[in-house]
This record gives sequence, structure tokens and C-alpha cells, in this order.
Amino acid sequence: MKNGFWSLLSKPQEGEDFFLPDLCSSVAVFTLVVLAELMVLVWVLAQPAAEGFDWLQLALASLFVQWIVLLSAGLLCRLRSWMQARPLGLAIACCYAVVVGLTLVFTVLAEWVLYQGMAERFLLPSDPLLRHGLIALIMTSLLLRYFYLQQQWQLHNQAALQARLQSLQSRIRPHFLFNSLNSIVSLIGTQPDKAENAVLDLADLFRANLGEADAVATWADEYRLCQGYLRIEQYRLGDRLRVTWQVDELPPNLPMPLLTLQPLLENAILHGLQPSVSGGDIQVVGHYREGHVELLVSNSCPQQSEHRGACMALNNIRARLAALFGASARVEAWQEGTRYFSRLVYPCKQPST
Repeated sequence: MKNGFWSLLSKPQEGEDFFLPDLCSSVAVFTLVVLAELMVLVWVLAQPAAEGFDWLQLALASLFVQWIVLLSAGLLCRLRSWMQARPLGLAIACCYAVVVGLTLVFTVLAEWVLYQGMAERFLLPSDPLLRHGLIALIMTSLLLRYFYLQQQWQLHNQAALQARLQSLQSRIRPHFLFNSLNSIVSLIGTQPDKAENAVLDLADLFRANLGEADAVATWADEYRLCQGYLRIEQYRLGDRLRVTWQVDELPPNLPMPLLTLQPLLENAILHGLQPSVSGGDIQVVGHYREGHVELLVSNSCPQQSEHRGACMALNNIRARLAALFGASARVEAWQEGTRYFSRLVYPCKQPST
């Protein structure tokens, strides 16, 4: 246990492994200011006051503490990249040195300002120095412990989310694989060029399926992947498969996870077109409006079709989009007569070119 502890302290922590948050961000600074002010308020309330609440004491204590907090945050912000490259123990010692050092400096300055002209009082500042130094040491220890636990919690959540996304993405249906291989086998003898292209398209699908689940590609990448998938199905279904696209409104560089639209197309073929002898048509309509991507897939289907097998794919897409883009992302499906509709909507910003 001891060896593991000292080994941890002797290793640098880089990137997301570093326990100290980015104190250059306005959110982090605001949080520290609020916490410090709450601590000051509690301290003032705990002081005996014969004439009610001491607003002057609150103002002076707030000024004293906030100067320490803001300057400490500023220095640690500038030192963060330096500390990331140093052993963890040295980084922690640096945090203590900055906060406690600034506290002692401001204590001396405050004593000098408050007791100017009282040389005897100013020559003996050991009592406030000791008290303020110990308070700074204790509060810094609590904050560093909180930052470390928060960082470990975030890493745990990220690992759990990554595993969940990977399990949701890694689900190419066995029947599609078997049908694709059968189509490729049938093409090898008569149309070897098409068989080669089908193998390449299938390889792209597997590459996307085995890729990083939390990696967000672009609409252009997903469109290319869907075209490859449809080519494979076209070899098998021939004229029974008819697809029309209305996606000119979607910018090619829009963020979109791979295998987002493709499962909807697979559901449309499996549950809508494949059961019909004459096949059917699929229509894909895409829009980008007010910072939201919307894709609507509709396909012909039997009057009483229930699309039972589509639920798992829809739930998987819904869970992935919610994990990557927030709770406002949604996936829905419904049937109107002989048409089945699947729609996905999620918020995203178009990257600047």
C-alpha cells in the first residue's frame, strides 16, 4: 500500500488525469468565490455580536479572503501546465505553497494596514499568522481532497459511459452479415468488381462498428457509410430497393456519430421492404435548423406491420445521442397507413470552416 501511494505521488498526471481543475475558467473561479464567501459568512455569524450582525466585519473578512482566493486561482492557473509535467507530490506541495504563502503575505499586510502607528502590535503578528496559516492549510487540504475525488468520479463516469456506448454501437446484426457474405459469394463468379466493392463497403461498416464509440464524426462520413451499406443491400435486393435522398440542407461537416442513420435504414429494409415481394421505397429527409439536426426516414411497409425488431435499434440510437448531446436529443417512430416513419433530432453546432 505504501509503495503504491509513494509511486502515485512520484508520477506526473497529464491531461484528464490531473486532479486540479482548470482554474482559468470563469465557472471554476465563480465557484471558488462563492464557496469562500459562504465560509466567511459562516465565520462572521459564529462571532459574538452585541449589536446584531457586523456588516463591517463581513466586508473586511470578505475582502481579505477573496484577494487570497482570486490571486491563488490566478497563480495556480498559470502554473497548471508546469505542475502537470511534475510529480503529483510536487504539484500538491506547490498548491499548498501558493495558498498558504499568499495567506501569510496578506495577513502581514492586513496587520500593517489595521495597526499602523501601533508598532508594538505590528511587531508581534505571530498569533494571526499562525491561525490564518493553519486555516489556509486545512481549507487547502479539504479542497484538494474534493478536487481529487471529483476527478476520480469523472474518470469513473467516463469509463462507464465509454463501455456503455461501445456496447450500444457494437451490434451489427448477424442476419445482415450472413446476407452480405452470401451476396458477395454470388457476385464473385459473375461480377468480381462488384464483389470487391462489396467487401470494401462491408469492411467500412465493421471499421465504424469497432471504432471509438464516443468519437463523433461528420454527416459526410455517415452519409458515405450509409451509401456503402445500401450498395451491399442493392446487390441482394436489386430493383426491390429504391432510395431517395433530400439532404442538401445538411452541411457536410455537421457532427454526427457513425452508425446513427444506418440502423434506421437497416430497420426500414428488414421490416418494411424485405417482407414484400415487390420491395418498396425509402425516403431520407434531412434538415439543420436553429442548431438542431433532424433526419426523417420513411419507408413503405405492410398495413399491419409492427416493426417489433426496430425497438432495440431505436433505443440504442436514443441512448447514444442522449449520452453525447444531452437529454434534448430524441428518437421517435410511428406508422401512418402503409408508411413507417423514424425521426432523430439532436442539438449541435456547425463547426466553423
